[in-house]
Amino acid sequence: MKTESNPSSTRRHFLRQTAAAAAFTLVPRHVLGSGLTPPSEKLNIACVGVGGKGFSDAEAVSSHNIVALCDVDDQCAARAFNTFPNAKRYRDRRVMLDKEPQIDAVMVATPDHCHALISLAAMKLGKHVYCQKPLTHTVEEAQLMAAAAVEKKVATQMGNQGHASEGTARIQELIAADAIGPVRQVYVWTDRPMNGMFGEYWPQGVSRPGDTPRVPGHLDWDIWLGPAPERPYHAAYHPFRWRGWWDFGTGALGDIGCHALDSVFRALKLDYPESVQAACSRVNNETYPVASVVTYKFPARDTMPPVTLTWYDGGLKPPRPEELEPGRQLGDGGTLYIGDKGKILDGHIFPESRRRDYTPPPKTLPRSIGHYEEWLAACKTGSPTGSNFVFAGRLTEAVMLGNIALRVDLREQLSRQILVWDAAARQFSNLPQANAFLKKPYRPGWSIYDL
Repeated sequence: MKTESNPSSTRRHFLRQTAAAAAFTLVPRHVLGSGLTPPSEKLNIACVGVGGKGFSDAEAVSSHNIVALCDVDDQCAARAFNTFPNAKRYRDRRVMLDKEPQIDAVMVATPDHCHALISLAAMKLGKHVYCQKPLTHTVEEAQLMAAAAVEKKVATQMGNQGHASEGTARIQELIAADAIGPVRQVYVWTDRPMNGMFGEYWPQGVSRPGDTPRVPGHLDWDIWLGPAPERPYHAAYHPFRWRGWWDFGTGALGDIGCHALDSVFRALKLDYPESVQAACSRVNNETYPVASVVTYKFPARDTMPPVTLTWYDGGLKPPRPEELEPGRQLGDGGTLYIGDKGKILDGHIFPESRRRDYTPPPKTLPRSIGHYEEWLAACKTGSPTGSNFVFAGRLTEAVMLGNIALRVDLREQLSRQILVWDAAARQFSNLPQANAFLKKPYRPGWSIYDL
C-alpha cells in the first residue's frame, strides 16, 4: 500500500494525461453494469455532511430516494434526520459505503478538508458524485478528482450553482459578441470573511485557541478531523467556523472564488494561469488573512488577448470606474470586466452611452435545465454537466494556487518575485519551496493514497 510521501509514478503519469482534459463522456450506469439503474428509475442517493449546506442539497434531490445520511454531528444533522426518517443514519462514510451497496450517487457537503477523501472513495466504487465547492483542499486533490471522474466515467458536479444561471450564460454571449471589445482586465471582489454591517461570517487572522473543552457527546471528533492534523476539539472550528483555518478550510477565496470566478473562466475561456501573486493583511500559520488581493495573469487564448484577473476579499474593492453614475457604490461583492471599448459591471454595460446604443446579441447558448437537474440527468443518462470535475477541478486549481501565494511560509520570498506556474509540469517553475503546498500530509489512516 502506497503512502502519501511516495505516490507511484503511474499515478503521476495518469494524472498528467487526464486531469487537463477539456471534456469527457459519461456512460449510463445500466450500460456499465454498475448499480444496474435504468434511466427510468429513481436514483438511490447518499448524503455526507447534512448539517448545513448539505441539508439543502439533499432537499434539492429529494424527488429521488435519499437512502442514507452520514454526519459526524447528530445535533447538526437532526433536521435532515427528521426530514428523511427512512434514510439509514451513519457517522462514518466508510461504514455507509460498505453496508449500502445499492447507493448510486453520493453528495458531499463536509468541511473542505474532507471533500477529496470522501469523493474519491465514492468514485472508486463507481458512484456518481456531487461535491460542494471548493472541490478540494489542495491543487493535487483537484487534479486527482478530475482524473478519477474521467477514469470511472461517473457523473460529477461541483456545488457552484451559479454556473447554471441565466446571468452566466448571458455574460458569455456578451463577451463573445464583442460588447466591450477585447477584455484585458477583470476585477472580482467579496466582503467575506468580514461584513461591516452584520459582523464576521467566520474568523480569520486569529490565533489557535488555548483551552481544550470536552468533546460534545453528539459529535465524533476523530471522524470530523479525518485527514487533518490532530488537534483538540474546539467550538472555534465546528460548526461552520472551520472555513478560515488552513487545516480545514480554504478561506474567502476558496469559499467564494468557485462561485464568483466561474463565469469569468467561461466567458474568457480561461485555462491555467501563468503566474500568481498576492498581497494581504498580516497572516499566521493557523488562519487565512483578514483581507487579501490575489492577481493572476493568463496567457492569450485563441483570438483573446492576455488578461489579468484580480481578486479582492475582506471588504477590499477595486478602483471605482469613472463611468459609474455619481453616488453609485460598488457592492459588497461584484465582477468588473474592462474591455477596449467599455466595461461590464455585474452584467451591465458601461459607459451609459455604449449601453444605450448597443443592441444585445441573441441568445446563442443552450440554457441549463438546472444545477441539480443536470447532475441527476447525467447520473441516469450520461448527459453533460456544466460544472463537472474536469472543469471544476481546473477552476479549483486556480483558486488553490492563489491561496499558496498567501502562505506565510513563503512571504519573504514572494515579496521579491511572483509565482510562475508551469501548467504542463504541474508545478511552480521559479520557487521550488512553493511546490510543497500543492499537496498536504494526511493523518495516518486517512490518506487519499490508501484508497
